[in-house]
Order: sequence, then structure tokens, then C-alpha cells
Amino acid sequence: MSDQNFVTLAVADGTEMRAYVAFPSATGPVPGIILLQEAFGVNHHIRSVADRLAAAGYAVVAPELFHRTAATGLEIAYSDFASAMPHYGAINNDDLTADLQAAHAWLTAQPLVKADKIGSIGFCLGGRVSFLANAVLPLAAAVSYYGGGTETIADRAQDLHATHLFFWGGLDAHIGKEHIQQVIEAVDAAQKPYINTVISYADHGFHCDERPSYHPEAAKEAWALTLAFFGEKLGA
Repeated sequence: MSDQNFVTLAVADGTEMRAYVAFPSATGPVPGIILLQEAFGVNHHIRSVADRLAAAGYAVVAPELFHRTAATGLEIAYSDFASAMPHYGAINNDDLTADLQAAHAWLTAQPLVKADKIGSIGFCLGGRVSFLANAVLPLAAAVSYYGGGTETIADRAQDLHATHLFFWGGLDAHIGKEHIQQVIEAVDAAQKPYINTVISYADHGFHCDERPSYHPEAAKEAWALTLAFFGEKLGA
């Protein structure tokens, strides 16, 4: 990993935000994806997801959402959520909206990228932020993996631009069934298109092979659906 894998984005509030970027080998126009981190930073796992998406044909940008309070490049161990809490607690929807707009503007300005074929995907914290992204950006697809706290912004369902794909773990003690229901009922009430997938045998964080809760089968199944969904909506 070199500095060539990172860019610095100017955000509307005057702050600067570093982001990890990954590009496919294709030379023709390609779709773009905004990849949104867990509470542990743009770490090895998130960068590996970016690389996997690039290998599948997408241009990817993964912004560091804690840039206002954390040192550039902060990575927090999965066993140390306490260290993430001050940064997690400091973010808010207005700042996140500015961050998302900056990432989207950078991505759509790339000559290789189809500006009308942009999606988002996020995990954990990023799952919630991906829902917000779908509300504030003109996306063509959006995906949320176990997006805890999404119910707190369920009222934004009326603003969703694109079909939203949700993944939840049925064994996830962090996200109650009532929270999932609140999100889905809001999207239903707004008459927005969605796909809701609950994997009964998966826990929170099931997609991440660096977490104890990793579930290889669930991860493989969810990823296959994710790539099929992006392929259908974005066209890579």
C-alpha cells in the first residue's frame, strides 16, 4: 500500500478528509462505489473490500469518516470499541452529508467513472451511513450490512434515490428485530424499492474475516448477492 492509494478530499465545511481509492484495470467508463467504514476506521478489512470491488470492475473511494476528531489513518482494533467511541459519538448527519458529497464529487469527477452509475456500500456504522448516502446523493444503488442505528434516521426513507439492499444477522444482539422492522416499515411507507435479507445464522460483523463473528458461508452468500445487485443496478 502506497500513498498513491490515498487521496485528500476537500469538504464543504473547510476540513480535509483522506480516502482510500481503488480502480479496476478497465480503461473504459466504469461505475463508482462509495465504501463506508465500520467504527474501526478505514482499516485493512475495508481496504480489502475496496480492492475486491475494484477487481469486480468498480472505481471505489473509502473516506475516513472520523477525520474531524481522529488522526489521519486511524485504525482501531476490533477488540477495542472503547477507543472508537469518542469518534463514533462525535459524528453527526450534517457532517456526514458533507463528507458523502465530497466523496461523490471526487468520484464523479474522475474521467473513468460513469457519473450516473454511483452506488454506496457500508458495514456496521457504514451501513447506517450508506442509508444516509442514498437519501442525500443521486445514487443508482445502495447496500447496508448490519447498519446499527439506521432506525434513528428511518425518516429519511422518503428521500431514498435508489433501490436499497439490506443485510442483517439473525443472531445480532446489537440490532434488535424491532430496529430492523422500524427501518423496513419506513421504507415500505415511503414506497421506496428495497431488498431485505436476514441471514438467520449470522451474527453482527459476519462479513469481516478479521472479526470473531465472521461467518464464511454467510459472507460468501451476501457478497454474491451484493455483486449481483450492483451488476444489475450499476452495470459493471
